[in-house]
Amino acid sequence: MRRLPLVLLAVPALALARLLPADGVGLGLRLGAATACLLIPGALISRALCVRGLAPVVAWSLAALLFALAITFAVHSSLWLTLALLGAVALVALPLALRANDLDHKLDRPELAVIAAGIAFGIALWSVAVLDGDAFFHLARVRKLEVFGSLSLQNVGEFKDGSLHPGYAFPLWHGFLALMARLADVDPIAVGRNGPTVLAPLSFALFYEAGKALFRSAWAGVAVVVAQISLTGIAAGHGGAFTSLALPATVSRQLLVPGLLALFFAHVRRPSGALLLSTAAAAGTLALVHPTYALFVGVPLVGFAIARALLVRGELAPALTGIAALAIPTGIALAWLRPVVEATTVHNRSGQEVRRAFAQYPGQLTGNFDHYHVAERLFTRSGAVAVAALLCVPLAYFARTRRWAAWVLGGSLAIFALTLVPFVFPHFADAVSISQARRLVGFIPYPYAVAGGASVLAGLLGVFTIPLALAAGIVLEHAYPGDFGYHFHGTTPAWPTWFALIGGLVALLIGAVRRFRKGSDVGVHLHRHGLAAVAVAVFAIPVAVHGFSHWNRVGSGSGALTRGLIKAFRADAKPKDVLFADPETGYLLAAYAPVYLADAPYGHVAVTKKNRPKQRLRDAYRFYARGGDLAIPRFYGAQWIIVDRKRHRLTLDLPRAYADRRYVLYRLR
Repeated sequence: MRRLPLVLLAVPALALARLLPADGVGLGLRLGAATACLLIPGALISRALCVRGLAPVVAWSLAALLFALAITFAVHSSLWLTLALLGAVALVALPLALRANDLDHKLDRPELAVIAAGIAFGIALWSVAVLDGDAFFHLARVRKLEVFGSLSLQNVGEFKDGSLHPGYAFPLWHGFLALMARLADVDPIAVGRNGPTVLAPLSFALFYEAGKALFRSAWAGVAVVVAQISLTGIAAGHGGAFTSLALPATVSRQLLVPGLLALFFAHVRRPSGALLLSTAAAAGTLALVHPTYALFVGVPLVGFAIARALLVRGELAPALTGIAALAIPTGIALAWLRPVVEATTVHNRSGQEVRRAFAQYPGQLTGNFDHYHVAERLFTRSGAVAVAALLCVPLAYFARTRRWAAWVLGGSLAIFALTLVPFVFPHFADAVSISQARRLVGFIPYPYAVAGGASVLAGLLGVFTIPLALAAGIVLEHAYPGDFGYHFHGTTPAWPTWFALIGGLVALLIGAVRRFRKGSDVGVHLHRHGLAAVAVAVFAIPVAVHGFSHWNRVGSGSGALTRGLIKAFRADAKPKDVLFADPETGYLLAAYAPVYLADAPYGHVAVTKKNRPKQRLRDAYRFYARGGDLAIPRFYGAQWIIVDRKRHRLTLDLPRAYADRRYVLYRLR
């Protein structure tokens, strides 16, 4: 009799963790065990399909959740039904999983070491955990999913009578977070704040699997992890992007995309139906968690296929089938989203939209209102690692018959073509919006270029690569530490982008011309991946010194709200009540109670005719600035009104449910 899969131990682990206090170590163990439980369906499905690694586990777990949530929304039930359906999926997959060979599904030792490093990094994130920016928008949805007894796609938004948000029309990742909160028996706020600690090890593992699948080397996978975490988690200090790892945009970039790449490259290497299905599952779920990112990852993958066809023979078919596995579910998801996107009034091709983008994103766009493109400096915004990656792009010529070379050259050039050509980028921006189009820059294969460049240099220079890497790290970190603020100041260099573009294009053209020549890669020994990984780690030392020297919590969080107000409102407000407040206060408070808002900040609302965000803001201004006409909140069906005394001098003739020095909470009869 075969042994039960180890992932099933997550269930008793969760039961034990829930005996611990819901803070500190107890909170971390609860969240970790809850996450492991949610991965059980995917682990069993991937085991039944005989697909190894955590990438298929994550992909199939989210696919199972998609299935369960779709039924839940269709019958207007609660998350309890979702959990029951996930359990049913696991039970169906269990007997099939038991037929698989245990040895085929164990993680290798390097990956276990990478996961251990991810756990250590996650613990470091705990001290800088903070909620800020978009977090409250997403947590408001998570709370509604977790609390409401009758769920639908329409009733988890910010407005009671609002429309779907085009980016989050199907709240797949929000549902995952809500289930984490439900299973761990903790508040969604804790999930949003401390969830990155338990998700970080998954991110580490998925980047490792992507690097290993691409380079066919565990050491190269480690190098990819070091480069990526230095780029997005350490260089900026304060936890970098990883403090928001629980949010859809960040988890898509740092977890779902590398998982998709791991499956894609595994399929290209050894084509199989199981890998193709797993790639499709990863693509479909990514398309619902963050639709544009599913499109964006396809850009470098198409570039990879073209470059691979130019540089070698006989591998175009698996690349094309892999791209089809990405394109088909993404196309289905986008077709479903099309009516929602078309209802968004801000999504148009007018000059007003372009002028607004130039004003809102200073330094990120260049050119005139008719012919514009992404600023070259934006590619080096992330500092030393990004600069090094761009400088390494032409080095892929020396490994032109390797898959990673096609990925670095083709992927980078494809993105450059869409973002730097002034008569191309406006059309691309018309399709996805300027706000989203500029984010394509982040899909340059930075960590893979660093790992690949290090392997070439290790082959050329041997052990002398180590001191060179350290010197390069010191010089680049000192000269180009990065520009990580919310507003881009344009302080980073443009020349590395042009170096990568011109050098990469020359490398691809020469490589294509020499395609039919036989022999090794210009005499470079490309199997010193261990030495290359050490070089990448040494290069990252100055980045780590700078980043960890700025390892403190930043961001205002919900500090503007008083604890008394939060406690009183959560105690008195009922689910689906409507709150009338100034945009900032209401936006924060909706994350703490399952209520609807009468208005919200313009940047956090889908601009549709049904939502009427500008009209809502005008009504809020009229109410607070012109004496508090109660007909306005009554028009929105409000049961509660909040007055922020710091912003407004307004007293209402209504019963007070709570008052402190700053806030007064009124109950509207």
